[in-house]
Amino acid sequence: MTEIREARADEGPILAGVQERASVAALAHIFPPEQYPYPREVVRARWVAAVAEPRTRTLIAVSSEEPAGAACVSEGWLDGLYVVPERWGTGLADELHGRALDLVGDLGSPSCKLWVLEANMRARRFYERRGWRENGETRVVEFPPNPLDIGYTLDF
Repeated sequence: MTEIREARADEGPILAGVQERASVAALAHIFPPEQYPYPREVVRARWVAAVAEPRTRTLIAVSSEEPAGAACVSEGWLDGLYVVPERWGTGLADELHGRALDLVGDLGSPSCKLWVLEANMRARRFYERRGWRENGETRVVEFPPNPLDIGYTLDF
C-alpha cells in the first residue's frame, strides 16, 4: 500500500533522495555518473526550499515506510515528478501525476507546463500518453554536459 500525501517541511532531504535515485537510474545515458557527479547539494537545496515555499505544493509517496516518489508543483507548473526505479511500471507515477495535476488545478491554473530532457524518451512518452504536448519552448540545462530541455503543456 502506498500513501501519497503532502510533504512535511522537514522532508526536503528525503524528496531530494527520491529524485537522486530516479535521476541516476533514468539519466545515466545523458549524465554519465563517472563524468558528471550528481549535483546532490543543489538538488537538496531545491527540495528544502520547495517544502518551505507557501506557493509550492510538494507530494511524497511512501510505501512500507520507504519514500517511493516525489512531485512538486507551483501555479501553472509541474516542477518535478520522480519515482524510485523499484516502483517503475507499477502505476505509482500515474497516480502521483494525477495528484500533482489536481494540486495545480487547486492553485487556479487552467493549464500546466513542465520541462523534460530532450533525450529522456521514457519521461517524454509518459507525459505524451497523458495528453501533454510539446509547446515549442527549449532551454539549456545548467548542469554539464548542458543538454536541452523541451517544454510541454497540458490544458485542463
